[in-house]
Amino acid sequence: MRNVKVGLVQMSCIADVEANVEKAIAKTREAAALGAQIVCLQELFKSLYFCDVEDHANFNLGEAIPGPTTERFGELAKELGIVIITSLFEKRAPGLYHNTTAVLDADGSYLGKYRKMHIPDDPGYYEKFYFTPGDLGYKVFNTRFGKLGILICWDQWYPEAARITSLMGAEILFYPTAIGWDTNEQDPAMNEEQYNAWQTIQRSHSVANGVYVVSVNRVGREADQQFWGGSFVSNPFGSLMHLASHDQEEVKVVELDLDKTEYYRTTWPYLRDRRIDSYQPITKRLIDE
Repeated sequence: MRNVKVGLVQMSCIADVEANVEKAIAKTREAAALGAQIVCLQELFKSLYFCDVEDHANFNLGEAIPGPTTERFGELAKELGIVIITSLFEKRAPGLYHNTTAVLDADGSYLGKYRKMHIPDDPGYYEKFYFTPGDLGYKVFNTRFGKLGILICWDQWYPEAARITSLMGAEILFYPTAIGWDTNEQDPAMNEEQYNAWQTIQRSHSVANGVYVVSVNRVGREADQQFWGGSFVSNPFGSLMHLASHDQEEVKVVELDLDKTEYYRTTWPYLRDRRIDSYQPITKRLIDE
């Protein structure tokens, strides 16, 4: 069996960037001590979720990739012999920024980066102010412990992104995430419905593509957002293998059997039965009647 242990680090953040980095390092070490071979950190883990406001001062949080943070986590990856997935605010050039995830292999080498393709713009999530849409395409990283597909937060709502990344050979889809409830929303049923939709759409990617999905979210109150945590792992049939709490920092390690992909994909052969000759309309914004 090709078993791999993945570590999820669900944590809260504060305004002190260095304190957040130190916490992420400590929790990565904790995951490695529990046997994790791949550790995924949440979206933009170095800072508070700054996209809740449009403030030019926040561009000072941007950094080069590769750069000091990837070097730091590369050293950690090499020391621990693990793969680390880090979500960072990339400064590509003056006035050009991306929401980017970098992957460090178990020997500490920088394997590359994925730039978030789908950029939201909603109350409390003003990401279009900060981020240019990704231009590297969808990516799969061939690490020591498997082929990893990385997508980021808002990407998780788009089955096209999951499908393409899976067709490129991803064995596990990772979704570093920062999403929560508006604290001004007084309807608990509405909050629950939103969370369930978030979880359901990602579990459906597991089913449709016959892959494991690992979604890592943050927790804690930041301004008007209560980040809902709820990090989870689903198997290729969409069944939950792990579900984190809504309000606690957690480090969890889950063992995945990558050989089971063959079983799931032959039992329900969606990839075999795809009618790729009929899918051209999906490239249009709207299909006219």
